[in-house]
Amino acid sequence: MLIANSMIKTLSVMIYVTSLYLALYVFCTGSALANDGSRDPLHQTSLVESILQQSAVSKAPGARITSISSHFLGAPYVANSLIGGPAEAERLVTRLDGFDCFTFLDTVEALRRSTDAADFPVQMMQVRYRDGMVSYENRRHFFSDWVSDQGSPVKDVTAIVGQGRERHARKKLNAKQAENLWLDGVDVVPRTITYIPAGELDAKLLDALEPGDYVGVFSPLPGLDVSHTGLIVEADGAIMLRHASSRGGVERIIDEDLVTYLRGSTGLIVYRVMQ
Repeated sequence: MLIANSMIKTLSVMIYVTSLYLALYVFCTGSALANDGSRDPLHQTSLVESILQQSAVSKAPGARITSISSHFLGAPYVANSLIGGPAEAERLVTRLDGFDCFTFLDTVEALRRSTDAADFPVQMMQVRYRDGMVSYENRRHFFSDWVSDQGSPVKDVTAIVGQGRERHARKKLNAKQAENLWLDGVDVVPRTITYIPAGELDAKLLDALEPGDYVGVFSPLPGLDVSHTGLIVEADGAIMLRHASSRGGVERIIDEDLVTYLRGSTGLIVYRVMQ
């Protein structure tokens, strides 16, 4: 009887500890897992740990980015997955079951910085929000926000890759036209955007790109810095764009030839992790 009672008490403690762990995990991630298709925090924890373990052999940032991002090839394109707005409280989202072009890069960079699964939501806050403060106002809405902080490990290397052929565009980010805004509740930010004209991307400049570089397709529209984002990988000697494609009939994360993708585009912006 004493043994049975002891086993019952032990089992009760285990159930309580497991329940407490789940509650803390969901709280710390801002209930973001409610938006994950799996709705299973233990599954996501296991997935993150697996990705980090497999990418740990890659020491260089670019190699690690390439390794981490490969786990999401084929994942579906999911638009508007973030929660928050001018009239809605922001919540941290860390879903791994689908991405748009921005959340794909957020996720890869947050995973690159993470030491373990518990660190992943912490790093996501640092990547997606200024000073790690989760709010719609602090969200990095524009690609160039990634390099706007002096302490960021991600640097703008567009001019280095461009080797004198880059161009500069003065923008008022978020100012659509007249007094209209692209995003309500977000300030207009004057910023100079450096880009490489698509027609200048010959073999010499392509050779200056590195696997793991984060790239954006320059937008000529007023108030926007890019129209799309992705990252650079190599396959059989070709420079490929790994990205979350919204193209009809595709709508998933794929690799495709960078030069082919850029046909008809204005140019390319290149960011690189420098550590």
